[in-house]
Amino acid sequence: FIGTSNCRIAMRRDIEAIGTNAHELPMVYAALADTDEDLRQAPYRVLADWHEEHEGNLRIILPDTYGTEGFLEHAPDWLARWTGIRIDSGDPATGAETAIAWWKSRGEDPRDKLVIFSDGLDTDKIEELHARFVGRVKVSFGWGTLLTNDFRGLVQNDGLSPFSLVCKAVSAEGRPTVKLSDNPNKAMGPQSEIDRYKRVFDVGDQQARAV
Repeated sequence: FIGTSNCRIAMRRDIEAIGTNAHELPMVYAALADTDEDLRQAPYRVLADWHEEHEGNLRIILPDTYGTEGFLEHAPDWLARWTGIRIDSGDPATGAETAIAWWKSRGEDPRDKLVIFSDGLDTDKIEELHARFVGRVKVSFGWGTLLTNDFRGLVQNDGLSPFSLVCKAVSAEGRPTVKLSDNPNKAMGPQSEIDRYKRVFDVGDQQARAV
């Protein structure tokens, strides 16, 4: 345990505040795009601005806002030199394998890179992922809901099982925001805009996972 992304807990417990950028940033940049090409470039522009704002620090890529595979395929080479990637939707092992293959294709050594798994983790999944990827990449875990609220199976009908609750930007200057994710069950936004974003970002069939 090395820190928390909850700033209040970090302050009260005198531990390090850590975390990555969030989906809201590319969602807002994308909503403000005037053309399909501007939309296509929005996820990279936000990271270029992030890099400048933080003077080359905090360099963790969150690639799944509009589909990880397409994001990495079209990513500029300078992003491959960043510290690592956060896997936040879809099958986590598949996401990590995709990241490893991408780093290799860009001439980077995955053993020098950090993969942060952060979606629906419990102890069994953490142990499984650690065993598979340790030594191949640097491995870390953003463990949230099932660390603080794992009451699954304790009452009849699983009534204390945690539910999915997230806070996202819903519009920017009157334009709706969209998030696609690597899991179609996590998609957010008007259906017409979801369909448009899937076309622009060339998102094909996706495997639905429970959230």
